[in-house]
Amino acid sequence: MTHPTPPADSTQELKEKVIHVRPLPPALRWIPGAVTVVLMMMTLDYLFNVGLLRFVTGLETQFYYAVVALLLPLVFLLWPLKTSLQHRPIPWYDYALSVATLIVGGYFVYHAESILERGWAFAAPDIAIMASYAWWLLIIEAARRAGGWPIAVIVSLFSLYPLVADIVPGPIQAFPSSLEETAMYHTMSTESIMGVPLQAFAGLVIGFLVFGVVLQKSGGGKFFINLAFALLGHVRGGPAKVSIFSSGLMGSMSGSVISNVLTTGVLSIPAMRRIGMGRSFSGGVEACASTGGVLMPPVMGATAFVMAMFLDVPYSAVALAAIIPSILYFLGLFIQIDAYAARHDIKGLPAVELPSLWQTLKEGWYFIFVFALLVWMLLVMQREAVAPFYATALLLVLNQFSRHNRWGLKELGETLSSAAKLFAELIAILAGVGMLVGALSMTGLSGTIANDFIHIAGGSVPLLLLMGALTSFVLGIGMTVTAAYIFLAVALAPALIQGGGLDPMAVHMFILYWGMLSFITPPVALGAFAAATVAGARPMATGLQAMRLGSVIYFIPFLFVLNPALIMQGEPLQIGLVFIQALVGIVLFASAMQGYLIGVGRLGVGAIYEALVRSLVLVAGLLFALPGGGMVPLSQLELILFALAALAPAVLLARWSQRQARPRSAHIDT
Repeated sequence: MTHPTPPADSTQELKEKVIHVRPLPPALRWIPGAVTVVLMMMTLDYLFNVGLLRFVTGLETQFYYAVVALLLPLVFLLWPLKTSLQHRPIPWYDYALSVATLIVGGYFVYHAESILERGWAFAAPDIAIMASYAWWLLIIEAARRAGGWPIAVIVSLFSLYPLVADIVPGPIQAFPSSLEETAMYHTMSTESIMGVPLQAFAGLVIGFLVFGVVLQKSGGGKFFINLAFALLGHVRGGPAKVSIFSSGLMGSMSGSVISNVLTTGVLSIPAMRRIGMGRSFSGGVEACASTGGVLMPPVMGATAFVMAMFLDVPYSAVALAAIIPSILYFLGLFIQIDAYAARHDIKGLPAVELPSLWQTLKEGWYFIFVFALLVWMLLVMQREAVAPFYATALLLVLNQFSRHNRWGLKELGETLSSAAKLFAELIAILAGVGMLVGALSMTGLSGTIANDFIHIAGGSVPLLLLMGALTSFVLGIGMTVTAAYIFLAVALAPALIQGGGLDPMAVHMFILYWGMLSFITPPVALGAFAAATVAGARPMATGLQAMRLGSVIYFIPFLFVLNPALIMQGEPLQIGLVFIQALVGIVLFASAMQGYLIGVGRLGVGAIYEALVRSLVLVAGLLFALPGGGMVPLSQLELILFALAALAPAVLLARWSQRQARPRSAHIDT
């Protein structure tokens, strides 16, 4: 029996409610789809060097300008001035802002060659300077609408920083620039708006976003959910484990936490509720699973592509480095769910209500085939820029042979429109954050900040790491993960690499993981709040449940920074040993969080016994997972011995308290 799917319209409405997109009037609904078509034509012409659209793709910078000029006007049509105006008609001033953005963007596209050849980033004509002022303001407002006030405020302050760099306090004092110089540098250099974030988007991210949208709209989400239900729906806590499996697979290909929650969550959350799990717990599971999906190869999120550009490595290197940390994260989540289900005696769904594994594979085998092609092109052929386009083309062809998922004109239009909204949101944020990087580059402050971090930490690597984690956490709460990562990659990563002598890949992954915490950590917790909307739960309660369920993510980054073997940096034997040890540690840690250990049962009966046993198991888990040597003053063997010394009495005490509780419960029953 196939698991029921909600109407696509309701899912789309829910998604637009969460991201505050307003509906366009019927006469303009063709615009987002048309924008996606034009963007695809430009991108394919640029990446495959076709040469048909050389008037916009002839120069690299011209192509980047064209991408922004095409997508940014959509922001003013789709996102209202205030969220309370979401269901009002588009006012005249938003039409005016959209047209102004198109005109100013078109000016930079037209003059891209002059900007490059005549060095307009340092000396430009008056009209170009006026256009720069307009572009600067329009991008900040677009970033505010698409990304929220925190990004707008931070970007505004940093973009203006070069004007007052000489009068700010000592540690962040730098060389000042005039208003004209700052505007020219932001809009016409390749270090600010047109810098690494935008280059990553135009060169890598567009293809993967298209692949993710096509996968969702062609029934990929339904297939992975049905596959997960067929495999895991019958086991204890089955629907929650289904959420991990389906959201992990779907999220790894879509690269969007919110889309993931609203695609897989509309099925997994009601199923979790049916077997007796609470609303906030169900929402927390889905939020954690969807967040983990974005950290899981092969696609991950837009941030991973920006990371590859910053590190100047192939994207496949980032994907390989992310494999073990993502396995550890999902294992921790799986163990917590299993322990919760065992402790509360929550069964799975009846077999008659579950889809057939054979029927599911028969109807959707080609999703796995396309997935395999993408992985092969990414990891073996290392063609990350074009891989998603080949995978998308194959998916579209195979999908048309499917009786169940074949597209008509309506589905094609919805897919193109959804892609445009995703592109517009991301381009506004990345263009805005680019100015943050540009300000640091223009003033030379990025190197100064790194030195200040090292000085404050007194050369202590553990203190540097704690400062890095705290800074990433705070910025991640106020900004999107991509924005927080970009800022920290420029300001903090050099301090950790130079001052701590740490592996560059490990440092950038550390920042990415701590920045991702914003999706499951209140007060922002975007992923948890989206899941709460689906579950009908209180947002803050869902956020707190997500924090507890995803707690393993708070210390996994420290593990791979202290031992890069966990991100595939080292000999195969060393990687294998460290991985096994970390697995044991994560199982113990996650079990302690829920108070139930496989093979032992409940970790203590009674408040005092339970607190003591869970604390000992938690300590044992951390000691097992911690890599010995280096910055850790104990060897690997010593850590294991200490872990066993904590674990053994915990197990004995748990068993003893269980035996003590049995006579009492038997007496009460009698």
